[in-house]
Amino acid sequence: MARWSGRLSWRAAVAVAAVTATLGLGVVSGGTALAGTGATGASTPAGTGATGTSTPVVTRAGLDPSLVAGRGADVDFAEQEAENAATDGTVIGPDRSAYTLPAEASGRKAVKLTPGQYVEFTLPSAANAITVRYSIPDAPNGGGITAPLAVTVNGGGKRTMTLTSQYAWLYNQYPFSNDPDAGLLHPDWWITECACVPAATTPPPVITTPFRPSHFYDEQRLLLGRTHRAGDKVRLTVPTGSNAAWTVIDLLDSQLVGRPHVNLVAANVLAFGADPSGRRDSAAAFDRAIAFAQRKHLKVHLPPGTYQVNRHIIVDNVTIEGAGSWYTIIKGREVTLDTPAPDGSVHTGVGFYGKEAKDGGSHNVHLSGFAIEGDVRERVDTDQVNGIGGAMSDSTIDGLHIRHTKVGMWFDGPMTGLRITDSVIVDQIADALNFHTGVTDSVVSNNFVRNTGDDGLAMWSEKTANAGNTFDHNTVQTPVLANGIAVYGGTDNTVSNNLVADPVREGSAIHVGSRFGAEPFTGKLRITGNTTVRAGTYELNWKIGLGSIWFYALDKNIDADIQVTGDHYLDSTYNAIMMVSEWSVKDLYSIPNVRFKDIRVDGTGTSVVSARVKGAASFENVDARNVGAVGVNNCGSFNFPPTGSEFSLTDLGGNDGGGTTGPWLAPWELPNTITCDDRPPVVAPPAPSPW
Repeated sequence: MARWSGRLSWRAAVAVAAVTATLGLGVVSGGTALAGTGATGASTPAGTGATGTSTPVVTRAGLDPSLVAGRGADVDFAEQEAENAATDGTVIGPDRSAYTLPAEASGRKAVKLTPGQYVEFTLPSAANAITVRYSIPDAPNGGGITAPLAVTVNGGGKRTMTLTSQYAWLYNQYPFSNDPDAGLLHPDWWITECACVPAATTPPPVITTPFRPSHFYDEQRLLLGRTHRAGDKVRLTVPTGSNAAWTVIDLLDSQLVGRPHVNLVAANVLAFGADPSGRRDSAAAFDRAIAFAQRKHLKVHLPPGTYQVNRHIIVDNVTIEGAGSWYTIIKGREVTLDTPAPDGSVHTGVGFYGKEAKDGGSHNVHLSGFAIEGDVRERVDTDQVNGIGGAMSDSTIDGLHIRHTKVGMWFDGPMTGLRITDSVIVDQIADALNFHTGVTDSVVSNNFVRNTGDDGLAMWSEKTANAGNTFDHNTVQTPVLANGIAVYGGTDNTVSNNLVADPVREGSAIHVGSRFGAEPFTGKLRITGNTTVRAGTYELNWKIGLGSIWFYALDKNIDADIQVTGDHYLDSTYNAIMMVSEWSVKDLYSIPNVRFKDIRVDGTGTSVVSARVKGAASFENVDARNVGAVGVNNCGSFNFPPTGSEFSLTDLGGNDGGGTTGPWLAPWELPNTITCDDRPPVVAPPAPSPW
């Protein structure tokens, strides 16, 4: 979620974990490593020679693909983690502590290179294009640097990628700063580093800067110029003269990109004055091509090229097709407005927007086959600087690649009948996608999301309920802030068959929240067939770990018909399932009726279920193994009545397995035995394996 600044007041209490020498930042006082998650900034030295293997190791979310089969997006690239490749660099991680480079890496590991060092990947299949996910240092005073990375295949055909940290490295409290030396943005907020409100403390505490660094990674794509065979070796080398003291390589995606799409009978933007070199602004030419296509009932075609667009392109009743997201790139600068817009924006930038809902919205919009590259480097919640925006009913979005915008796609309803498929959204300052206010009967399917600065995919029912929507077969990796997939209120929505991995802080993989002023949950909510990997972050205000899936009753009860069926929770950092409320409203709201069925839990640092709210849940065929603590942490709403916890668990049968403490759902825990131990020792589980 991205536009309501008030939503993050609870985030003000996030404390800093140790910021290590891996970041080149020294240590922030008061930081500690989380038990059971690996030493902060831990690294494995490369030794005297190269480590890793020349045998290609293909993963999905850092795991053997067989462990997540049928879950997530069916993508056309092969993921290879740098820590599995041949390198003379240093493997950093694993680590799940926020504000560290390993924690934000896919699989919680990466490879750190100094000038002259390399990492080499062996192609698992034919490829003519690669994507490199990386991090380099910030400039001393913020704002980022650029640095080269040499790319060779089988030792030849050298190309140079120019890496940048201009879109990374945020600091401080929400909504964050690009200045590593900035003082507190909100000295009137509670700060866990000093356990105080700094503005109300005499003498004021010393907060070490840079304060809470995050959002370290970026990624770049490169067409290799020819097709290379399986077994060919792609080497990434940091030149000896690089001005980057270190370069971290997280992963390489390789793929075989097809030929550009051509449509000879469409309204070609070149005929209306668009400049494919990107030197001149093409926004007006796009407008002319769209108007012509609407009159003549034609599609709009965007041939290969890079087109400069520095404002919104308003779309309604039009089909716009690019040559493919590798070939057609719509790129724009962020522009400061002379006066704020009526919606509060102080900037504009590249984006395709439907008309506002209050003006009837747009209909019959179809966008496909192009990339949108923004220039957003700071978070301003009132800004409409999203890749796609407005209201679009009865419309489709397919095959887009969006990066460096605030939110990839933000829709303000009411609107209905939108389908978003086969798109990639990466490196966002805030969400990847948000259905905001009255979005109905819409589908988000087979999309890939990585490195968001807020929720990956969200449904936010502010003012008007979202209803009848489905998030299905999407992959969400490494959301730096908040959750992989979040549902805030609404009616009859579905989250199914998704793969969510490596949330970093202040959220987890799947979240159901009655908060941020959302309309209540009503009707049905179905969460089915999802897999989470290495999920669950440490909430430093509460000083507890969040569940891989967590339900949070903050504003209202969560009392709809909720069924969680067929989910797999793999390598959960803390508990797999969490029901929670805020202390100040613990006796007001409840979560009375969630049903869990056919669930697999493979590894928890603590419990299978943590209940910190009044209510009830039932469990049927929930199988667990490698459970690090007692199976159920049941605190209820912390009144500890003699009759037992205010949260009841019902055993519907078939609940098997557990850990060293015995069965995870033991008879003595039912229905409402108080077993309140919020902070047991964290026992890191073994890596997931075939069930």
